[in-house]
Amino acid sequence: MPDIEDLRNRMDDVTLLMERLLKERIEISRKIGRMKMDAGLDVTDGRREAALRTKVAEFCDLEGLDTAAAARLLAFLLEESVHLQAEDRPSHLSIFLKAKKLEEQGRRIIHMEVGDPDFGPPKGVEHALAEACRMGQTGYGPPAGEPVLRAALAHHARRFGPVPGPENVIVSPGARFAIFSAMSHLLGPGDGVIVVGPAWPAYSACADHVGAKVSVVDTRMEDNWDPKIAEIEAAMDRSAKMMVINYPNNPTGRVPPKGTMDGIMGLARERGLYVLSDEIYSSYSTPEWASVLEYGYERAIAVQSFSKSHAMTGFRVGYAVADPGVIRGMARIHALCLTSVPGPIQHAALRALDYDVSEWPGTVRKRLEMMSDEAESMGLEFVRPDGAMYLFVKTGTDGSALADTLLEQGLAVAPGEGFGKYKDFIRLSACADEGRLAEGMRILRGALG
Repeated sequence: MPDIEDLRNRMDDVTLLMERLLKERIEISRKIGRMKMDAGLDVTDGRREAALRTKVAEFCDLEGLDTAAAARLLAFLLEESVHLQAEDRPSHLSIFLKAKKLEEQGRRIIHMEVGDPDFGPPKGVEHALAEACRMGQTGYGPPAGEPVLRAALAHHARRFGPVPGPENVIVSPGARFAIFSAMSHLLGPGDGVIVVGPAWPAYSACADHVGAKVSVVDTRMEDNWDPKIAEIEAAMDRSAKMMVINYPNNPTGRVPPKGTMDGIMGLARERGLYVLSDEIYSSYSTPEWASVLEYGYERAIAVQSFSKSHAMTGFRVGYAVADPGVIRGMARIHALCLTSVPGPIQHAALRALDYDVSEWPGTVRKRLEMMSDEAESMGLEFVRPDGAMYLFVKTGTDGSALADTLLEQGLAVAPGEGFGKYKDFIRLSACADEGRLAEGMRILRGALG
């Protein structure tokens, strides 16, 4: 009968065999990633992943393997594949980092690749930071946020829809972490997530991280970027647990008709899906925009951020509004990963709510109108945005190659394929003064000939 050392040696051999197979899988994954990029295909393929999950489940039944353990291993392998295949993909972040390196070398760059409002935070916010230090608000805080800020945000959010109280609010380090903590709490390996595209890449990345399978429902410029309810429903299978929407949309700026939103929320109720709604651009929207909070749906999660509404991108503070049970689950993720948003930052956010920033949306709207007129005169195809701070234009050429060319000429723009299957698009941000934006549009005109 083998002793414990024999068994350990056999386990070591099996582990090393798995590592060798992992090395082979990584090499294959990289090759597939290059082929996908050359063909203009998405990194993720929901149907392919679903087929593989079915194969693994059948293998578990045949071999008597624990399905939960197999699901966790598969989730790791799929996440690793996505990471490997996405690392060389162009995005607004990759262009931003290249632009920063050029600036370090003394180059002048016009930044139209990121949504970083140039207004600066409201006056007095800097004093609030010092005030918090004087008041001794520098220690550990509750994971869900300071009670006074949660109460203020609950009151603030009631303009979007019914919010019972502070127990429905969690303060997070930006909207991104609110999205991550919501998905980490609610989703597990194999759960289905439907993302309406084009979309900010962080939605899929967060879902991939927890082992969920992502199905992207692409919208089309020819349809004014409005999603088709039938296509969303067709993307749902028995694993579907969450839908992610973002309006006003990044990158298109589109706000769907009320009937479409009614259809989305009705479908979510019917299927019992969570609806994670990224609403950080709601301050920069037309009156037609509606929050998911208006629908009184207990499985709705609305995410907001001070980054856009109050030009506080570097402060990293946002919040989410949801059912108290969801908030408590998200707070457990906060406690595990970061304890809480720093007290002085929360105090600054509280003070920022007191300031009038209502003129900023009009300024951004004026800039977008100027950029739209210029793009139209170049013969570019696009839909005039309803909100947000971007113009998403079809260039008739490879958007990633164009972005690299423009960067060499001093203009940073975001490649469209960073938002999905939109290789011949670029996204232009209106987060600079009109003079710089006009100069950027002239550079674009010259590059397009």
